[in-house]
Amino acid sequence: MARGAIIWDVRDEKSYLEGHIPGAINIGDAGNTLRDANKEDYITTAKIQAIFNQAGLDINKDIVVYGSRGNPYAYFGLYTINYFGGKQAQIYHDGIDAWKSAGLPLQKDRATLPAVSVVLVPQPQLVVSNEEMLKLAQSKSVQIIDARTPDEFSGKDVRAIRGGHIPNAVNIPFEENWQDPATSIKLSKKQVADNSGMTLKSQADLKKLYSSLDPNQETVVYCQSGVRASETATVLKNLGFKKVKVYDSSWLGWGNNLKAQVSDETFLNVGALNAKMAAMQNKINQLEEALKAKSN
Repeated sequence: MARGAIIWDVRDEKSYLEGHIPGAINIGDAGNTLRDANKEDYITTAKIQAIFNQAGLDINKDIVVYGSRGNPYAYFGLYTINYFGGKQAQIYHDGIDAWKSAGLPLQKDRATLPAVSVVLVPQPQLVVSNEEMLKLAQSKSVQIIDARTPDEFSGKDVRAIRGGHIPNAVNIPFEENWQDPATSIKLSKKQVADNSGMTLKSQADLKKLYSSLDPNQETVVYCQSGVRASETATVLKNLGFKKVKVYDSSWLGWGNNLKAQVSDETFLNVGALNAKMAAMQNKINQLEEALKAKSN
């Protein structure tokens, strides 16, 4: 902040206006603003360029990206800047939670920067397309990391037409980068009071986590749509891995391509899913009728 870096808050507008780092700009929830809601791929470069320029988000300057502690969408924001040619962006992993805990000041009104005119140039060497992934998956010279949950990896949790994983992929969930990987589960069960467990592991522990991998070998990281993978990819680069790429379409691209080979393959039972949804809607209708009856 002292040297004039741009601070980008990737959270949704409501959270941003409830309190953000002074001077931080916001374009809304980055995951929704910059991606197609169905494919979860980037919207057109022209549209992203217009959004960035209007917000004054000059990717050629120093930028610090943050959200809530451990939020992979902050890393998605960082990855986006790098993908479109930025070279000076950094991540504030502990984000707004650490800022508040430190008792530092918050701003509640919207901060703005002058509009800029910067041309975004995609860097294809940072990503892997569906076509490239089909070839790379057959190569023994490439390390593939699946950053999803164990249930997604094994096909128990199906989030595309098919469940399972890319053959030869190693499952290291992105939460393993945290000091306590179970923090999200503990929060949902009210077993912990805050998300401090989402703080990154020490460099030594992160090196141990990825010690089975060769930092000099090409490494491709994927998840469901590339967001969680962007966090792991950043961690690997900080550990000195030299050739790290994100499979942008990730499991949505691979699992929905019936020509792609899948290990632990399972299929989405659409009929069973529709039946469950119909039963759920029926219960909702019954509850609404019961509430109406009580109010009368």
